[in-house]
Amino acid sequence: MSNTQYLLWEIRHMNITMQQANLLTKKLRSLEEKEFLKIGLGDDDANMEDDFITWKDNMWPKVCELFGLEASTQDINMRQYELKVHEEYDPDRIFTGEIGRLHSMIPGKQRPPFDTKNPFMAEVTVIRELHRGGDRNCMHIELNIEGSRIRYDAGDHVAIFPINDPSLVEKLCKLVGEDPDKVISLLNLDEDSTKKVPFPCPCSYKTALMHYVDIQSVPRTHVLKEIAEYASDPKDKEKLQLLSSTSEAGKAEYQKWVVHDARNIIQILEDLPSCKPPLDHLCELLPRLQARYYSISSTPKVHPNSIHVTAVVLKYETSTGRTNKGVCTNWLYKRLEEYEGNGKKFFVPIFVRKSQFRLPNKPSVPVLMIGPGTGIAPFRGFLQERSYYKNNDKEIGKTILYFGCRYKQTDFIYEDELKEFINNNVLKLYVAFSREQEHKVYVTHLLEENKEEVWDIIGNQNGHLYVCGDAKNMARDVHNIITKICETQGNMTPGEAEMHVKKMVNQRRYSSDVWS
Repeated sequence: MSNTQYLLWEIRHMNITMQQANLLTKKLRSLEEKEFLKIGLGDDDANMEDDFITWKDNMWPKVCELFGLEASTQDINMRQYELKVHEEYDPDRIFTGEIGRLHSMIPGKQRPPFDTKNPFMAEVTVIRELHRGGDRNCMHIELNIEGSRIRYDAGDHVAIFPINDPSLVEKLCKLVGEDPDKVISLLNLDEDSTKKVPFPCPCSYKTALMHYVDIQSVPRTHVLKEIAEYASDPKDKEKLQLLSSTSEAGKAEYQKWVVHDARNIIQILEDLPSCKPPLDHLCELLPRLQARYYSISSTPKVHPNSIHVTAVVLKYETSTGRTNKGVCTNWLYKRLEEYEGNGKKFFVPIFVRKSQFRLPNKPSVPVLMIGPGTGIAPFRGFLQERSYYKNNDKEIGKTILYFGCRYKQTDFIYEDELKEFINNNVLKLYVAFSREQEHKVYVTHLLEENKEEVWDIIGNQNGHLYVCGDAKNMARDVHNIITKICETQGNMTPGEAEMHVKKMVNQRRYSSDVWS
């Protein structure tokens, strides 16, 4: 392999520097391989697509030079799918939201196993508000899985396939001047491709936009580049071309106007009204609507026929004055309003994703759990499991939970259940109410206050530590305070403390279930 030239692209995720690329580079250099281009670095916390495009734009001219090829300076936009409109069709052969096979989501007529291509239609048997007032909403949801053969453990995730808001679907169709009831298929132009269609076809535009196409996330730059061709106003076209360019000015404008202002494709078309891309092209360009994953907040030892979910309803105002809403939680919250009073059955498509987020095999091993807000979800299942063992005369180790919320009176969720666990000697609880006093108090402050007990659990007793919640801030801050506690209470140097925490992670004694 001597004198082999190589290219390398490295992805960094959630502020964690990946060492693999550096190690691989050192190995290749030791074998006298030649670095053809400086390693590309993609930061998943920023705009990784822009990082890659910038690196790629520098890479192709060098590749062409190496092989004596002339690089084209002309952008070529090629469609991957062609549109077929069905004027006549059998309604029984039209997809209406099925993820996999036609008619595969009829409750009571489904066949296991259930997974991402064959979700189970679970009846929502309980859906209730957990907050007591305040400006936010949080739901407790129970899904009936009886007879499905679905197996889960405390700490697993349940995936729910959501539906886009019908009013947004109608708005998008009006913006581009298309009939939402038109039945279409998008067929791959490459006959040899294994992916014949981008989503189940034939279906109506309304079905595609409600069930299959992501219309509410921030669009990537390649989408803006493609739709720029459909802007009749030169100013609108210039704006889209700038947003999709890899120039520093373009990147800055994309971050500000699209990412920071949280504009989805509908809002972009509203603000650039001369841009009217064909709806079939948008359906091709926009990503698939993905299932949303939630930490299961129950244990099958207590609830073998149901899965519990704890979810905050996402809703926020953007800098443009618009209100953006989370796709899945707001869809479910609307069902909460309907559920209260009409008694109609309501089903959602789900499947279970297994996780490594597990209690120790021995119930006697002590555990320390840290979960502010809805981060409490998996720990509710853990506590149910610990209580189950205690009720069956098994010894359980010390079980400590650090929970955080803003106000005791409004968002201290599952308060009564936690008190019952305390009264039954299952739980020791610390709660940080961040807004109850002038200065904010978080779980990290309580961990610092109880550093001797924390070290006794994770250092002296080889207990397990669990963190669930926000990855960018809370999980990082907890990692830092735990490392500091190892340093001060374990008489370690900073480097030794960091290695001790890494050892805990490798031994699966420090587990994280986090989201950004």
